Parts: sequence; C-alpha cells; structure tokens
Amino acid sequence: MHELKRVVVVGAGTMGSQIALQTALSGRHDVTLVDTVPGQLERARAQNRKLVDRSVEKARLTREQADAALARIQDEPDLARAAPSADLVIEAVIEDFDAKKGVFEQLGKQASSGAVLASNSSTIAISRLADFTGRPEQCCNMHFFHPVTVMQLCEVVRGPKTSQATVDAAMDFVRSIDRTPVLLKKEIWGFIVNRILFAAAEEAMRLLEGGYASAEDIDTAVQKGLNWPMGPFHLLDFSGLDVFYGAMEDRHRLGDGPPPPETLRTLVKEGHLGRKSGKGFFDYPA
Repeated sequence: MHELKRVVVVGAGTMGSQIALQTALSGRHDVTLVDTVPGQLERARAQNRKLVDRSVEKARLTREQADAALARIQDEPDLARAAPSADLVIEAVIEDFDAKKGVFEQLGKQASSGAVLASNSSTIAISRLADFTGRPEQCCNMHFFHPVTVMQLCEVVRGPKTSQATVDAAMDFVRSIDRTPVLLKKEIWGFIVNRILFAAAEEAMRLLEGGYASAEDIDTAVQKGLNWPMGPFHLLDFSGLDVFYGAMEDRHRLGDGPPPPETLRTLVKEGHLGRKSGKGFFDYPA
C-alpha cells in the first residue's frame, strides 16, 4: 500500500483536533480536519494554538515549527469535499455507534478507492463499522490516547476482514507521527489498556461499595503500591464518569461484562461526572 500522505480526521473535538495536530507536527503529512458543528473547527484551532504556544514557551518547539504545524491543518466543514483526496481517514466523532456508522457509510461512498479507513473508538470494534463501507479489508481501529500530543500509545486493531496491507500502513503511519503502535491481532472489547483499566476500576468500586476502604485510601494504595501516577477513582473522574458508564453499558449489551456498579450509576444520574462537572468521586473547585 502506498504511503499515507494525505490525512483526513473526522471530528474536531479534543481527540480529533489533537490527532490532527500530532499528524501536522510530524511534518510528513497534509491534514484536513472535518467537523459539521458550527464553530467547532474554530474552537479546535484555538485549542491547538494554545497547545503549541505552551510548547514554544517550554522550548519544546520553535515558533517556526509551531506555526508550520498549524498551517498544515486545513479546516473543512464538508466531509464530501475532503474524503476523495485522502489516503487515510481517521474517524474521531463522539463515542456513539450511530454517529460512527453514518461516517463510515459516507466514507464508503466518497473516500478514494485505496484509502485506509480507521476509527479512533476505544470501545466499538471495527467489525461493527467496516461492512458499511463496502471495503472492510481497508478498515481498522487506531485508538490514540488523551492527550494525543503527550501520550505515546496507539492501539491498532485488526478486524476479521482487515488486510495485512492495511495493518502495515496503519502501523507505519503511527510511527511516522512519532507515536508508538501496538497491534491487536484480533478484536476484543476494550482492546488492551481499557480492559486492564476497567478490571482495576471495577475492583476498586467493589472495595468501595463493600466498605473496605475510602476512595481516597484506595487511590493512595494504588499510587504508592503499584506506582501509578493516578489512582483509579481520580483517573475515572479525569476521564469522565459518563464516558466510563457508557462504555460499561455498551460492553454489558454485548454480553462481555456486568452492568455498571450502582455507585457509578448514581453519580452519573445525579450529574456528577467527574472533574468536568466539578464533582465525581471527589470534589473539584471551580
């Protein structure tokens, strides 16, 4: 498969905008960031500007490198205009099956015949989306981690119909933007990191609900005993309890795990979503 020079990222939220920025920072690819929500592309550009300005202040980038990276990202509100010229399309819209399905259906009609079509989803395996394109052999998961400009890992997941050429191209692309790919040879819900994270988080909640220890002491034990930089409850609050809850619900619907714990269900129902709402397992000052 040819080198993936022209990259389209669909979805200009936090993940999509940073995938586009990291791609642009490599200097090896032309990048188009697509979003149909009014004002979202402008917000993404402003956020990326803050990120590169911070890197310039800390001498990680020169001003010339920062400006050049931003200049490599083109904004586009219409996927139909961007898709035909792409060598690689990375879908990074909200973690909702119907939203992702719509993107992949559109890509099947509008993307170039040789394009690699990837989903950044951490919970929706590519086999659930690939057939909507009519070319499942060109589809895979490419799961980057937040924040993309800091976290090195990208989980590349091979679907049951994904070709070796697609896998090779995806792995090469991740390396080309200075991230580290790991390959899942076959699909499993949650991939590698989230399965391990979910197991730890569920056990932490069992300890909490059983009255064995407080959330603070459980986090301290994990940090000091396992040398984690952040305990499971602070990590859940940082990620967003609604995101974790939705992922657990999706896993349960697929028959791959239990329903969300009652403690988590109650917090989400009451609107306590973690750091972004000011309260989750812990309180966060405004």
